[in-house]
Formats: sequence, C-alpha cells, structure tokens
Amino acid sequence: MTYNTFLIKYAEIGTKGKNRYKFEDVLCQQIKNHVAHLGTFTVRKEYGRIFLHAESDYDYEDLVKELQKVFGIVGICPIVVEENVTFEAIRDKVVAYVKEVYGEQSKTFKVYARRAKKSFPISSMEMNSELGHYVLEACPNLKVDVHHPDILLNVEVREQVYIYSHVIKGAGGLPVGTNGKAMLLLSGGIDSPVAGYMIAKRGVELEAVYFNAPPYTSERAKQKVVDLARIVSGFSGTIRLHIVNFTDIQLAIYEKCPHEELTIIMRRYMMKIAQEIATKNNCQALITGESIGQVASQTMHSLACTNEVCTMPVFRPCIGMDKQEIVDISEMIETYETSILPYEDCCTIFVAKHPVTKPVLDIIKRSETKLVDVIDDLMQKALETVEVVEAKVSDLEI
Repeated sequence: MTYNTFLIKYAEIGTKGKNRYKFEDVLCQQIKNHVAHLGTFTVRKEYGRIFLHAESDYDYEDLVKELQKVFGIVGICPIVVEENVTFEAIRDKVVAYVKEVYGEQSKTFKVYARRAKKSFPISSMEMNSELGHYVLEACPNLKVDVHHPDILLNVEVREQVYIYSHVIKGAGGLPVGTNGKAMLLLSGGIDSPVAGYMIAKRGVELEAVYFNAPPYTSERAKQKVVDLARIVSGFSGTIRLHIVNFTDIQLAIYEKCPHEELTIIMRRYMMKIAQEIATKNNCQALITGESIGQVASQTMHSLACTNEVCTMPVFRPCIGMDKQEIVDISEMIETYETSILPYEDCCTIFVAKHPVTKPVLDIIKRSETKLVDVIDDLMQKALETVEVVEAKVSDLEI
C-alpha cells in the first residue's frame, strides 16, 4: 500500500503541561529538517497529534529510517485518511484497508476506535463492534482477539478519519534544542560518540571538541573523528567540531611531569580547554564517554582529579555501563565500525606504561607546577589555532 500521510506519536512531551506546545513546535521543526532532502513534506499539529504529509514522491524506507533518528518520536504510523466523516465511508475505507494490507493472512485482530469528534453520532464502543463485524464478514481469514491481537486496527474520528495498524518504533527522548547545548569531548573511540548520542536524546544540542596531536597522529585519525561527528549528527543535527592542536601541551607534560601521572594531567588540561571553548560557544555543560573503572583515567580517584578543574557540569551518560552495553549502542547508531578503525588518537600515543590509578589531587597539582612557565602560553596558542569543522551527515562519504 502507498502511504502519503504519517501520524507521529510522542510520549514524554505530553507531560510538559502548558509548555507542551513549545516542545511540539521544536519537534515539528526537527522533523522538517530531517526529511527535507527526501522530498516535499508538510508537518502540522492537531490536538495532541503531529502529522507528516508527503507532497511529492518519496522513498518509504528512507523516510521511515530518517524519522527513526528524530528524538522525541516514539511511534511512526503510516495512515490512510478518509475525508468523509460518515459511518458508511469509514466502514468502506476500513474494509478496503484491511483487505489490501492483510489480504489472505490468517491473523487475529481488534478494532480500537476513538471518537475525538464528539458530534459524531456513534460511540467508540459501538464502532468497535460494528467495524469488527464488517471486517469479519469481508475477511473470513481473520479472527477476533481482544486481549492479544496480531493486528490492532486503530480508527480515529476527528475532522477527518485516520486509519492505521502499524506503529514503527521511534528513537524516543526529547527533541534536540529543548534542553540547551553541551560540548562533547569526542575521541576516536567507541564511548564518546555513544555519550553524545545519549545526551542529544535528552534534547541537548551538541558541539564537540577533538584533541589532535600531529605528527604523532595521522590525518586519517582526524578524519575518523570528523566522520564520527557526522554519523552522530544524523541524530543530533549539525555538530560544530572544534579541533585543538594538543601536541605541544602533551610534549610539555611528557618532559616535565612524572610519567605515571601523564594521563591524569593531560586529561585535566583537556577539560580546561574544552570548558574554555564551551563557555565561548554558549554551552552549559561538558560531555565525556567515561565509564567507571574502564581504564586508569576512569577510576573514582582519577575522575575526582579530572573534575576538580571544571566549574561547569560534566555529563557522563556511560558512567555505569559495561563495555558491551556501550558497544551495543554504538552498533545500533552505526558508529562502531568507524570507531574501531586502527588510527590512534592522542590519548593512546602518550600513555604511560604504569599509569597511577589512585591519584592524589595535591600531588597532581604539585606536579603541574613544573609547567607553570610554559603552560599558559601553550594553552593560549592551542585556543587561538582551533580549527572548526561543520559536521553534517550529508557530507559523510558512503
């Protein structure tokens, strides 16, 4: 069957009370942004419902896949529309719909009618019974099961009549742009793209920062991170990726600080620079892919030392997840294959053989005093030479 209209279902937005319309408006705009390249579509709201209507030819599979990337959508329902709001017209449309979609399939069904238009003379319960009767008459291969039906046949009577039985699962969450903006520390690993995805799902707009270490890291390592940002942008919208040349700072830390403290001190300066860039770009928080105990820099002691340099909140959505849980999400959002490409980032190049796992903050700060004569100039240079890339999924090379 060819569908020209889709009912878009949301869940959490419905709890927002008097502010619900603001979330609905953002969701409508996000839908328009995501599907614009697939054809001509109109999006409209109607009494707690959002409808997407195709005004041109489009590819059904591509459209559904794109809608499944829009945070805030929990269900995508391809529907048929009946303009004539009479029982006879509804009956004929429902029977024709069931015949075309389910043909000779042997399934169970239940009619679930809702009469939003109260002037319609037949109640919801009566419609359930009457429409069920006509479907059984027209399709003897179908059987009624009101408890666990294979087919839930929805009939909504409004100013028009909407008929549907398929509900395709959406991404859930809240529309991007309804909960501020945050700066993602994006590496070439598995965890940080997942962290960005999870925070974007809560309605947060993303920017990202990547710490580059040429010539110790290659252009391919940098391109890998740009590609990861582009993949995540398929869910979050365009991501401004700030690429920081971190080599001189890493070399200074390597030359002047104890090697077992390299990772912690390096991480602290990354957080300082990320916070500086976040502040300049109106972000309210930082995001990292850290998970407790995964590596030496992610023990409780290490995280406490890292956090000490930040004044803005640091979101760590992967903090309580094990590696397989993170991998599962990365495979679902299609970042995994890019993340495992064998191009090393700056964190793996300058790693100590025996990193400290229980750093003491006072000792770390004492070690950092050895950098006092150079670090301010190095940080200023790093901030002044930031390269910004607009990462969009449309620029991803397939």
